[in-house]
Amino acid sequence: MTCYSLIGRNFFNSALIGDFELTGVGVGAAIALFMPLCQLKRENIIVDFFTAKCSRQFNFKLDRLGDLLMMAIFSLLAWRCGAAAIKAKENMGASMLLEFPDWIVLTSMCIPFGITAVIAAMQVITKFDKNKVAP
Repeated sequence: MTCYSLIGRNFFNSALIGDFELTGVGVGAAIALFMPLCQLKRENIIVDFFTAKCSRQFNFKLDRLGDLLMMAIFSLLAWRCGAAAIKAKENMGASMLLEFPDWIVLTSMCIPFGITAVIAAMQVITKFDKNKVAP
């Protein structure tokens, strides 16, 4: 969509109105929708530069701490996105050019953030093989 708009703007003097708004909405929703799968598969970015030489037991505890932090962060994100969606619906908030309702975007982010928080909570409380390392 952005490429179409840029080509149209530069070669044909006709731009697609609101292309950046729609691109932002789509990318934001896509990132949020893939977060539960990313957390479920434990494929978040892990920087193990400092912990590479630590024991497996220590790294296991760090992984549980990381899951706990992910649970807290995504719970907070889900709560605030939900509150913002309710407020945007009440105020009829919309994007500037297309007047796309903000509450739809915030709701599409709130639900997967909540699911991610639940997955992280389950990963904190469930036990799994301490010797298994992430791929």
